[in-house]
Amino acid sequence: MKSVHQWLDEYGESHQNGTNKVIHWICVPAIFLSITGLLYGIKLPFPVTGSLPANGAMVMLLLVTVYYCSLSWRLGAGMLVFGLLCLSICYGVEQARFVPLWLACLVLFALAWVGQFYGHGVEGKKPSFFRDVQFLLIGPMWIMGFIYRKLGIPF
Repeated sequence: MKSVHQWLDEYGESHQNGTNKVIHWICVPAIFLSITGLLYGIKLPFPVTGSLPANGAMVMLLLVTVYYCSLSWRLGAGMLVFGLLCLSICYGVEQARFVPLWLACLVLFALAWVGQFYGHGVEGKKPSFFRDVQFLLIGPMWIMGFIYRKLGIPF
């Protein structure tokens, strides 16, 4: 099994161009949020607390947190916080009823992927997930790792 540093270094190899990095800073969290939102709409037949039903996003967040913690418990904790923020945003959008959550997330998902592929066109390198699908999970952690390094938090 690769270490967290090996995963992040390998992911970083195809993310050297400044424009591509900025695009990834916007699009990777947007994709994570949009997937969370799409799964949030899948209601499960048991409550989490009171009247708040469990949903597919909560299950996904639990599973990806286990994966992230298996690589680095510190980065896993940061990703859990980000995941909970995404759940909160989804809850707020759903409660506002301004636009259906699934529609907002579908549009966000499509736009973010267009941005990602544009960034890789600028970079001149294929997205990492073409080599290994696990890189779809590494992208968000790569950004969290950057934040941790800037804050001096070891992982």
